[in-house]
Amino acid sequence: MRNYRNSFIFAVACNIALIGILGGLWWRSAQHKNTEATTPSASDEGAQNAPNGSESASTAPHEPSLVPLQLSPERMQSIGVRMGRVERKMVSDEIRATGNVAVDETKLAYVQVRYSGYIQKVFADATYQYLRKGQPLFTIYSPDLAATEREYLVAKQNQQRVAGSTVPGVAESAASLLSAASERLKQWGVPQRELARLESTGQVQQELQVDSPVSGYITERNALPNLTVQPATRLYSVADLSTVWIFAEVFQNDMGRIKVGDRASLTVDTYPGRKFEGRVNFIYPQVDMTTRTARVRLIFQNPGLKLTPGMFVNAVLQVRAGMQLVIPASGVLQSGTRQVVFLNRGDGYLEPREVELGARAGENFVILKGLKEGEEIVTSANFLIDSESQLQAALGSFTPPPPGAGSAGAMNAPQANVELTTEPSPPRKGSNAIRVKLADANGAPISGAEVAVTFFMPAMPAMGMAAMRTPVTLSDKGNGLYEGSAQLDSGGTWQVAVVAKKNGQTVASKQLSVNATGGM
Repeated sequence: MRNYRNSFIFAVACNIALIGILGGLWWRSAQHKNTEATTPSASDEGAQNAPNGSESASTAPHEPSLVPLQLSPERMQSIGVRMGRVERKMVSDEIRATGNVAVDETKLAYVQVRYSGYIQKVFADATYQYLRKGQPLFTIYSPDLAATEREYLVAKQNQQRVAGSTVPGVAESAASLLSAASERLKQWGVPQRELARLESTGQVQQELQVDSPVSGYITERNALPNLTVQPATRLYSVADLSTVWIFAEVFQNDMGRIKVGDRASLTVDTYPGRKFEGRVNFIYPQVDMTTRTARVRLIFQNPGLKLTPGMFVNAVLQVRAGMQLVIPASGVLQSGTRQVVFLNRGDGYLEPREVELGARAGENFVILKGLKEGEEIVTSANFLIDSESQLQAALGSFTPPPPGAGSAGAMNAPQANVELTTEPSPPRKGSNAIRVKLADANGAPISGAEVAVTFFMPAMPAMGMAAMRTPVTLSDKGNGLYEGSAQLDSGGTWQVAVVAKKNGQTVASKQLSVNATGGM
């Protein structure tokens, strides 16, 4: 029993000691974290002390830095650099869309009667039959209409009988009954010729002929022989196709540029080479959630009735934006979340400039911010220049002086001969041996230099790939030979920069491209 008690006391003492040790470790860890949180790191200090206003420092997160660079005339010619100017001019653009022809609802008419009856004969008996205004459509017998015509005749006879009566109010009452019967016939839409016939013959017509009120095409027909007709019965729909509507589907990105009254044109595969001219009539305030398009209604004259409802057409909307500052679209480098142009300062000095773009107008972009009228920008080989600018920024090499401070050709001239080789050759994804051989202009080896090789692959935002940089410091093996190893994270085209310094001065530099094997 005593042994059991001693064991229990020993176990409790061990547990208490263990808890004390763990508590002390936790307290020291918490104190260490608090010290780290309150002490600025070297990277934080560097960020605080970094100069403001530099081109590379103002870039957005995950965007590669860019620096100015200077190219010799030979280099610019070899990569095909061309220039364009920032201009202010009248901007117009075209928005292309597809659509369908529809009936102009303002020129759509319905044929109905305002009394009940029975259709006897039908003359317009086919859908899409063309009608002229006043053309007979059908005949109808209406007991109500016949009764009203008899009332009219009786009222007329009574008026004639009491016309000479001296009894007060008799003549006025007879005239009032005749006027009421005549007005009822007019309100029912009985044509004037029928009233004239009734007046001249004094006979009730059993069948009344109904004529077309408008000219156009029958788009709907319900009039059939022996059909019982009520005032709400729609017998014909007649469409005047001298003008038609076009319902065009326009992407929501272009909606803000379209205004009512803008010019429009359309072509139809049925009539090659024929162009129809019209205008924007209405913009529907709703976007289709599936196609992200909105309807724009266009109105067109339809000479010769070439455009028929339901026809598929290709529409072009002419958009005018007035006087705007524009540059060639080829001069803009779309880089992730920013748009960059390279400004030509002269003597091959190219400066990256972030700009804010407006709408695209044909082969141009509208500039909202970042450029001035008359400035010159690069319009071709932008990607190669961007890659070289990224490489210079990644290397941290010096920025070329502004124009007038020196010759581009002299600056780009090599001070020594640099020969770069790899093992394996070509290099591959993974580990590679890097060798550099230095010799002066006379071919004598250069020893005792500090040689750094940097492999750089520019960012490709469209593929979701960030920039990659692999710096390598080579060891002097004597007789102008320097060796080291580089771990390449991807296959593909790498930009390589070799910089050799001796006594703090750059004695040799070279830039080239190598293609590494292996996957991305």
